Amino acid sequence: MSKPNSQKSPEESFTIMNEIVLPNDTNTLGNLMGGRLLHWMDICAAIAAQKHSNQIVVTASVDSVSFKESIRLGDVVTLQAWVTRAFNTSMEVFIEVYAQNIPQGERIKCNEAYYTFVALDSRNRPTGVPELVTTTPEELQKYDGALRRRQIRLILAGKMKPEEATELKNLFV
Repeated sequence: MSKPNSQKSPEESFTIMNEIVLPNDTNTLGNLMGGRLLHWMDICAAIAAQKHSNQIVVTASVDSVSFKESIRLGDVVTLQAWVTRAFNTSMEVFIEVYAQNIPQGERIKCNEAYYTFVALDSRNRPTGVPELVTTTPEELQKYDGALRRRQIRLILAGKMKPEEATELKNLFV
């Protein structure tokens, strides 16, 4: 499980995906079904993780999904994803979702989430991923927060003891 000796920036993983909400994608209220949106988000985020790792990836976790606004029949959905931090074999990906009603000229942010992916080698075993190099204050903020989010995920999954979460402890010291 060796880590590649390369480094990549968040821009190299940046992925944009567009979908249009069709009748088969909606519930009885004419809104995009949450499961369909999660499906699109998973695909877009996985593409970003694959761009970063140059490997096939699998979804390890999804957290902090927030549904802020309804997405309506006929809206164009734009999903934007990029890697916020790379660990040994896993990557955290942040994704934002926008809905646009083209005839009305409205575009609103509807959703966002963090996904975690693990890169796999040709034998479907976890493999190392390139380091992420941040350059902007926004990238650095997401990068720094990723370690705290990771520790929360690991504690909730029972893979880390709370007393081992040093980054989380530092918030309260």
